[in-house]
Amino acid sequence: MAATRAGSFLLKVTVGACLTSVALSGLAQQAYPNRPLRLIAPLAPGGTTDILARTMSQQLSGSLGQPVVVENRAGAGGTVGTDFVAKSPPDGYTLLIISADTYTTNAVLYTSLPFDSRKDLRPLSILAASPSLLTVHPSLPVKSVKELVALSKARPKDLNYGSGGTSGVLRMELLKFNTGMIITNIPYKGSGPALIDQIAGHVHVGFFNMVATLPQVQAGKLRGLVVTGSKRAEQLPGVPSTVEAGIKGFDENVGYLMLVPSATPAAIAARLNSDIVKVLHLPEVKGRLASEGSEVVGSTSEQASIVVNQLIDQWQDVVRKTGIKLQ
Repeated sequence: MAATRAGSFLLKVTVGACLTSVALSGLAQQAYPNRPLRLIAPLAPGGTTDILARTMSQQLSGSLGQPVVVENRAGAGGTVGTDFVAKSPPDGYTLLIISADTYTTNAVLYTSLPFDSRKDLRPLSILAASPSLLTVHPSLPVKSVKELVALSKARPKDLNYGSGGTSGVLRMELLKFNTGMIITNIPYKGSGPALIDQIAGHVHVGFFNMVATLPQVQAGKLRGLVVTGSKRAEQLPGVPSTVEAGIKGFDENVGYLMLVPSATPAAIAARLNSDIVKVLHLPEVKGRLASEGSEVVGSTSEQASIVVNQLIDQWQDVVRKTGIKLQ
């Protein structure tokens, strides 16, 4: 009788556990998303990250069936907004959009980040790749990188460049290292404010993503000297590539990332990746990105993670070779 009662008790426990498991599973599989999402752009409005964030948020809102609201959380080269997302609940409702260069150069140049760039965030996808464009204000009497280098050596204390984050600093410092250019950094909270000052003539040189600078060059407000990568940009056929100009260190163009906290459930991360890739291949999104000099990528989460780790390793090697440090 005791054995029968014990067996009956165990049966009830087992059934109860199964029902609890089913209930929890049902809760976990409730429709996602069921409330608005936040897309954190960690640099100032008006720059490339902000432009891409607003393009993506509009289309993702329709795809996900919930509003995707862009929030600019600028500061410390993008690390303030990145840290905010890293410490957000891993529920799929707070996303980060950031350039791969900014994310990975921050990991190298900041010695005491409040988050681990390799572990605390999960890359969802590489969105699009676009080159960077070296520009000067039209008042500067140069039409090539060679002439800019010569002018900087003739006026070693005069020339300056605006940077909108660590990636801009590292990109420009690498250019200085490989060409012998002499130029001083003026830091900003994003490429948007730096571009405004460059157009106004307060900053001589800029080396920003082409998405933000292309309209300014086409309008004659800035002059393009060189575009990163192995080939010229279709939109600027008169501007040589860095490979063509014989400038080392800029052979490949890496794009923009979307990330979530690393503990985000795999099913939610997969849903987000699926919608991101679908949105990127919409004709209106693909066409707009192409007109701005970007090429859609839409990678898997695994591919994006590999690229992030490779870039961190690459920038660590650049810093070791050049001795570049944040000022």
